[in-house]
Amino acid sequence: MRRADNGTWELPGGVLELNETPEASVAREVWEETCIHVEIDELTGVYKNTTRGIVALVFRCKPSGGTERTSSESTAVSWLTPDEVSNRISEVYAIRLLDALDRAGPHGRSHDGKHLIPVG
Repeated sequence: MRRADNGTWELPGGVLELNETPEASVAREVWEETCIHVEIDELTGVYKNTTRGIVALVFRCKPSGGTERTSSESTAVSWLTPDEVSNRISEVYAIRLLDALDRAGPHGRSHDGKHLIPVG
């Protein structure tokens, strides 16, 4: 989705509410931002922004209802191919989606907010 606040393309996401499981939070955030209901498949990655101290959990999901629409948090919602993801989304967010497509996970990665930090 293209974010309404800064115009960048990213995966739907947000902050976990105190009374929510990570899976419930994923379903809620995807619905709020795209109007698509999802079924959670599995955790595919853990990503740490070392600059801000934020840890993001990423889950592979499949659509289970709804029709993609924009919301107050998005100005565009689109299904992208892996090549489109790599070209449209910054590397620290694109890798999350590409890792989710790779069934060899879950993956663990760190970044500084703009670039991945090489392991080792």
